[in-house]
Amino acid sequence: MKNLIGIILIAILTLSIINNPLTETYLATLKLDAEYISTDQNDLYNQIVNKADQYSIKPQDARIDKVWKAIPGYNGIEVDIKASYKNMKQDKQFDENKLVFKQVSPSIHLKDLPAAPIYRGNPDKPMVSFLINVAWGNEYIPSMLKTLKDHNIHATFFLEGRWAKNNPDMAKMIVEAGHEIGNHSYTHPDLKTLSSDRVREELINTNQVIKATTEKQIRLFAPPSGSYRDEVVKIAHSMNMQTIMWSVDTVDWQKPSPETIVTRVISKVHPGALILMHPTESTAKALDQLINEIRKKDLRIGTVSKLLDEERIIKVNDGKLKIEKK
Repeated sequence: MKNLIGIILIAILTLSIINNPLTETYLATLKLDAEYISTDQNDLYNQIVNKADQYSIKPQDARIDKVWKAIPGYNGIEVDIKASYKNMKQDKQFDENKLVFKQVSPSIHLKDLPAAPIYRGNPDKPMVSFLINVAWGNEYIPSMLKTLKDHNIHATFFLEGRWAKNNPDMAKMIVEAGHEIGNHSYTHPDLKTLSSDRVREELINTNQVIKATTEKQIRLFAPPSGSYRDEVVKIAHSMNMQTIMWSVDTVDWQKPSPETIVTRVISKVHPGALILMHPTESTAKALDQLINEIRKKDLRIGTVSKLLDEERIIKVNDGKLKIEKK
């Protein structure tokens, strides 16, 4: 009798498990996994597996370069085999354009490095950034903003604190247009010659004004005229700000012709370039052509933060893997 009751209980329990929706979901998951795991007879899956290594790129750690100082890291990539198989299985043939990639993060990041200025992005990243230092030139800012908007481009504007205090509406206009904001000191002094206390005061006051005006927390700092000493960089680093320099200079403060600016930049532009400019008449007139010429070189244009991040740009086009991002 006891055995009979035990058998009945086991039968009831078994039925309840089989009819349980959670059990059905679990079994369905196992079936889905089995589709990917049981690949011995699947030529397409095996083909993806066999080709995966040739598309793999190792990540690059952030590092300190003797010339360029702090260099950002850059993600590696590897083929997501399951997702790629799912993308191709309907056509039942390998298609490089349907490969799906996963990004692999480096082990050492910019934040792991000691305080050091940044003159360029990673040289393998096909992107550049416009650094627009603002302490004057109000009359040219609206025109530059319009050109950037027409091209759907965001730049990084480094604002002098005193300028931001005196021109809050224009500072807000820059932010509302989607551009990034950085610190360009408060009174545009030669920071290399200031005491540590005065340097700290310049940076703190600027951040406070920009925060009050635009509600933005500042993470980037550009020394006026590019003048600094190591201690200035360390002070900015202690305030959680990266010190940003440049690798391409428009020298637009000398009022060259727009054509000269375009030629000067295009002759020196490179992947990872940080391009320095100011709101001047020459730059405002050169900006449209400059953007077009940079894009002809298959270089993206983004903010400084976007240039410095580790995300790899990936694109598969015309059957060839290109290191770009859609």
